[in-house]
Amino acid sequence: MKKFASIIGLLSLACAFLFAGGAKEQVVITSAADLAGKRIGVQAGTTGELYVQENVPGAKIASFKSGMDAALDLKNGAIDAVVLDELPAKEIVARNPTLTIVTDKFAKEEYAIAVKKGNAALLASINKTIKQLKGDGTYEKLIASFMPVDGKIKIPATLAASEQKAVVKLGTNANFPPFEYVEGTNIVGFDISMGQYIAKDYKAKLEVVDMAFDSLIPALSSGAIDFIAAGMSVTEERKKNVDFSDPYYASEQVIIIRK
Repeated sequence: MKKFASIIGLLSLACAFLFAGGAKEQVVITSAADLAGKRIGVQAGTTGELYVQENVPGAKIASFKSGMDAALDLKNGAIDAVVLDELPAKEIVARNPTLTIVTDKFAKEEYAIAVKKGNAALLASINKTIKQLKGDGTYEKLIASFMPVDGKIKIPATLAASEQKAVVKLGTNANFPPFEYVEGTNIVGFDISMGQYIAKDYKAKLEVVDMAFDSLIPALSSGAIDFIAAGMSVTEERKKNVDFSDPYYASEQVIIIRK
């Protein structure tokens, strides 16, 4: 009887450990200040990663190829939060009802197109295109298409391909909706549509090259691509390696957590 009771006791203890180990720790995060000491997911090479590295004491940082990859680990309890740009964060939360965004916003930033240092002709053409798009109403139409109030994205028609023999290569990371993402077999998004206008004005055919975000600047420097349109924010560190166009969009960082 004692032996039987001992076995029951051991089984009960094992079950207690099993359930305790399987439970997700309750983590309370209501602002950026609460990120200290937490396990935080970021997209490699982004402003979110830099912000956490420089401003969050004791953070255990996990870098991912995309915000969606980070969100999957968040759902599974492997990390406590994800720091990401606001619009891509909203897209992720819309697809994952168990996640939500903390109301606190921080780290304001501006997106711009990057070109290889010294490529003055392409930079001037891009700035001219951005100014024209904002002046003739096309910019607002692209905003309405990819960032609609009702959340229903309507991808605009692709511009007719240039008949020019010259090719201009747009480097991007197609894991950053609504700026660049994969729809069916195509890479689409605000930046891609804007890139079509840039190529048209530059009198060249557009070729979109998808790669990891943190590979974009090395690819630009090596000549593998001609410009970067990837929701890339302007930072002093990046200015050392690329020339930026005039800003075309302003964003902020937000925190994604489990509900």
